[in-house]
Amino acid sequence: MRKAHQFWIAAGALISILLYASFINQQRQASVACLQDSMKHLLSALRGKAIALSDGTLTFHLDWSIYEDLLPELQHYQCRELVSQDGLCREEIPGGPPLLLLAIKSHPASSNRRAVLRRTWAQPREAGGFRLRHVFLIATSPNTRHTNLVQQESHAIGDILMWDFVESHHNLSLKERCFLQWLHWHCQQAAYVFKGDDDLFVNIKALTEYLNQTPNASKFIHGNIQYHSTVMRKGKYAVSPAFYPMNQYPTFASGGGFIMPRSSISELYNASLWLPVFPLDDVYLGFLALASGVQYRHDGHFRVWGPPKDEFEVYRNSVTVHGISMERIEQVWKEIQKPIQLGSPGH
Repeated sequence: MRKAHQFWIAAGALISILLYASFINQQRQASVACLQDSMKHLLSALRGKAIALSDGTLTFHLDWSIYEDLLPELQHYQCRELVSQDGLCREEIPGGPPLLLLAIKSHPASSNRRAVLRRTWAQPREAGGFRLRHVFLIATSPNTRHTNLVQQESHAIGDILMWDFVESHHNLSLKERCFLQWLHWHCQQAAYVFKGDDDLFVNIKALTEYLNQTPNASKFIHGNIQYHSTVMRKGKYAVSPAFYPMNQYPTFASGGGFIMPRSSISELYNASLWLPVFPLDDVYLGFLALASGVQYRHDGHFRVWGPPKDEFEVYRNSVTVHGISMERIEQVWKEIQKPIQLGSPGH
């Protein structure tokens, strides 16, 4: 198992080197063609292999042939950006605060949600010893009007990263893979990347305090960690036994909101080059983390199923709260900006 694991790591690194060589030699057409052919042959060889990944308790088997037979569009998609943000992370001041990138999954039709987040927690600024920047992660819509409006929105504001695949539940995994590729090539300056949904409340003060106060924070993926979660066979998150026969998933961070350190990005990206794409994005990232050896840190202040009580103190003491209305996000944001009054209830 150890030798197999080392093989996959070496293969991923080789693919990354080939991609980099292709990038820096893009003006040399003959070299590019040769490198692309080499990469295709290597990927073809990798896809002929059955993959086994162990976390010390369970061993997970991934059969490329099943993934390609049942979900070929996920396996063969090549990330193509319609709207790019190549310079977003480059505005670095020497000796300045480290970059904390807020990456927010959004839908083309959700312009109102994006507007609310720009008025609240998704604002470029400095906070808690970090330089904050944000980007919305969007794919296309079958409604071309929505796609065109997103492009206009991006031109006006400049905070959207958009790919040419169509938004769908399964395609969220493509958004995960393509975002890792973008991070690897265009945003290695980020000390941390927070990733969440656009119906999420993020307490920026609590988020930065968490990163500043957590020992060895740069060594872990942080969030609400699901350990060997049971596979659902019915409903929105259903996966058939024919596709995935095991009854448990590898450990993963709930997709509602989690943090990735800079040290994990290249490892996760390299794993994405040779692992098949699983149709649930948080589980897919779990496989990538398992393959790359990235560790987790669980914290219950990442509230991915809503607040236990809809009270301001819950929001004030949470890093994230998932699944609340846009109106409530604005109310809570305004309230927690107020100074804490000594002697008030709960203090």
